[in-house]
Amino acid sequence: MAPTITKIESTEFSYPVEDVGYSSYGFDPIYEPGSRIDRKLFAIQVHTDEGITGEYVGSNSPGAAQINMFADYLVGRNPLEREKHWSEIKRALRKYDRMGIGPIDIALWDFAGKYYDAPIHELLGTYRKRLPAYASTYPADDNGGLETPEDFADFAEECLEMGYPGYKLHIWPDELRSTQKIVDAVHAVGERVGDEMDLMLDPACHVDTWADTLKIGKACDEQNFLWYEDPMKDAGISQHAHRKLREMIDTPILQTEHIRGLESHTDFIANDATDFVRADPEYDAGITGAIKIARMAEGFGLDVEYHAPGPAQRHCIAAVRNANYYEMALVHPKCQNTQPPVYQGDYSDMIDAIDDEGTVSVPDSPGLGVEYNWGYIEENKTGSVHVYE
Repeated sequence: MAPTITKIESTEFSYPVEDVGYSSYGFDPIYEPGSRIDRKLFAIQVHTDEGITGEYVGSNSPGAAQINMFADYLVGRNPLEREKHWSEIKRALRKYDRMGIGPIDIALWDFAGKYYDAPIHELLGTYRKRLPAYASTYPADDNGGLETPEDFADFAEECLEMGYPGYKLHIWPDELRSTQKIVDAVHAVGERVGDEMDLMLDPACHVDTWADTLKIGKACDEQNFLWYEDPMKDAGISQHAHRKLREMIDTPILQTEHIRGLESHTDFIANDATDFVRADPEYDAGITGAIKIARMAEGFGLDVEYHAPGPAQRHCIAAVRNANYYEMALVHPKCQNTQPPVYQGDYSDMIDAIDDEGTVSVPDSPGLGVEYNWGYIEENKTGSVHVYE
């Protein structure tokens, strides 16, 4: 008898991040001593008649809303038929961005690993078990944290001393930003650690004009940055603008974090609009979708760089050849990472999680290989619990 999904639960919960606030216009988390933000995530459980539950903690409100559109479809079906479900749900969500697929698909992969008593990377085909990590900073602030170009250079040295082989800057939010300040930070970090670390710049789509984007890109050229990511306020989706940028600078471009799905990623590559390819198992329709993007990029001879930390990302990177780094984000010299405190055991995505070689391990227990603290999730639930059965 094939296994059957009997019930799906989605539980929203919140957790605090201390000494962190939002920039004045409300979107970027920045260091702010004495403040606190409460982040909200969703805990997904896919129950089956095998007594095995597929689990994943992550997602966001738009993703949860989309899960509400298709979860009933999965109840009564075989959880191992991931490719079939992926294809059908993708079609059902064709009018939307399809971010709801990711958390459910990851939970289905977690079930499969537990069912077959194997870690997900083994089901995908293991390539490696340790992953080089780069330190990916918080955005800049004006509160004595990452306030100046020299602060970014000082923190880069700290990360280098910890063992990180790579370092990525997120820059000043709009109200604190100037193009010259970004250029100065690129030079300050490059001159301090550029001979010893791979360096990356991610303006997170803050730069107003293509001209300023070009000026910053030229600075990255001078400091031999590994990549330049999502600079412009086009939101990272204009193939034409980024193709033109590639023609004018030497630093490789990393795009596709803000477009969804296999076909859109393929078009970005085919139209010469990126060098590195971005993928995320939560954003890009699960482990199923993220691995499709990696295989497609491999066919073009390009590398895929997975966005953000997490156990699903670790399994994806472990199973592909054409990836360079694991993103340890967001890190800061004076406040904690933004990751949720929901892992039991020794799994961690905090700044000190790397070993002396600057790598993190890939979980080797069945499924995602992590144990969630369901007591913490229950104690901190917001009251938004959806059950599909």
